[in-house]
Amino acid sequence: MVLTFAFRRFFASEAAGGIVLIAAAVLAMIVANVPATRDGYAALLHMATGPVLNPHLGPMTIHLWINDGLMAVFFFLVGLEIKREVVDGDLTRPERRRLPVIAALAGMAVPALVYLAITRDMPGLQRGWAIPAATDIAFAIGVLALLGNRVPASLKLFLTTVAIVDDMGAVAIIALAYTDHIAVAALAGAVVVAAGLYALNRRGERRPVVYLAGFALLWLLTLMSGVHATIAGVVAALTVPVGASPDEPESPLHRLEHGLHPIVAFAIVPLFGFANAGVSLAGVAWATFTEPLVLGIALGLFLGKQAGVFGSVWLADRLGIARRPTGAGWLHLYGVALVAGIGFTMSLFIGGLAFPGDPTLAEGVKIGVLGGSILSAVAGYSVLRFAARR
Repeated sequence: MVLTFAFRRFFASEAAGGIVLIAAAVLAMIVANVPATRDGYAALLHMATGPVLNPHLGPMTIHLWINDGLMAVFFFLVGLEIKREVVDGDLTRPERRRLPVIAALAGMAVPALVYLAITRDMPGLQRGWAIPAATDIAFAIGVLALLGNRVPASLKLFLTTVAIVDDMGAVAIIALAYTDHIAVAALAGAVVVAAGLYALNRRGERRPVVYLAGFALLWLLTLMSGVHATIAGVVAALTVPVGASPDEPESPLHRLEHGLHPIVAFAIVPLFGFANAGVSLAGVAWATFTEPLVLGIALGLFLGKQAGVFGSVWLADRLGIARRPTGAGWLHLYGVALVAGIGFTMSLFIGGLAFPGDPTLAEGVKIGVLGGSILSAVAGYSVLRFAARR
C-alpha cells in the first residue's frame, strides 16, 4: 500500500505530537506528586474564570476551558480527517475500509465487555463501560515512530484508519451515552447554525474563516444545550467543503487541516494531557490495581483491545472477509493490536464524562488508564521491536 504525501505529513506530525504528549503526561505526574507543586497544580486547574455558560457545569474553570473548549478544536480536526478519509481516502472504497472498520468495532466492543465483566457487581461503575474502548492516535503513532522502519508502512496506515473509525465511535458514544440534561432552545439554535453552515457549503462558500466562526457559535450553543460541546467540532467539520480533492491546495478542508495540525498536536493535546494525567500516587498500593474500576479499565485496554483487534483481523482473514495489510506478518499485527490499547487522551476524556464531580473515581480512572496504556505501549513496542522486518 503506497503512502500518500498527505498521510506521510499526517503521520510525521502525529508522531512528534505523540512524543510531546508523553512528555506532558510525565510532567503532570511529577507536578501532581511533588509537595511543593501539588496543591498549586490542583488549584490552577480548578480556578474559576467565569462565565457560567451552562448551569450544570457552573463557572468555567481552566480545566473546563481545556476539556470542553480546546478539545472541541481537537474534535474539529478529527472531523476534518474523518471527512477526508471518507471522501477521498482509505474509507472511500468498501474493500479498503472493511478490515479497519471490523478491527475498530471489535476493538471497542471487547474492551467494554471486559470492563463490564469485572465491574458487574458494582452498579455505580457500569457507566464507565466506554472508557477502555478508545484508542489514542497521537500516543499510539508516537510509539510506532520510535520503531522507525521496523513497522511496515501498511500497518501504520492500518492503525491510523482504525483510530479514525474508533474516533467516530467515540463521538457517537459521547453524544448518546453521556448527555443527561438538554436545553431545547439552545439545542434548536445549534441545529439552525449547523444547517446554516451546510447551506453555505452548498452555495459555494469557501472561506475557512466563515466555517471557523460558525464552529465557534455552534460550540457555544452546544455547550449551553447540555450536549457535550466537543460534538460541535465534528458537526462543524463535516460542513467544510473539500473541493475536487481534499488535497487540493486551496480546498478549505485542506487549509484548515494543515493549519490546525500543529496547534492541536503541539499545544491542545499536550495541554489536555497535562491537565488530566496528573494523578497523586500518595496512598496508591498494589491493592489499588485490584479495585474493580482500576482493574476493569486497565485490563479492558490491555487485554480487551488486543483480543478485539487481533482476533477480528485473524478471523476476517481466515474467513476471507478481508485480507491483512500487505507486507505485515501476524507478529506485526499482534504488536499493533497491543499498541491500540493505548487509550490515554480519549479514555481520560470519556472517564471525565462518566464520573463527573467524583474525585475518588476520577483518580481511579486516571490510574487505570495510565496503567493499561503504559502496559500496552511497552508490550506493543517490545513485540514490534523484535518482529522480523518484511
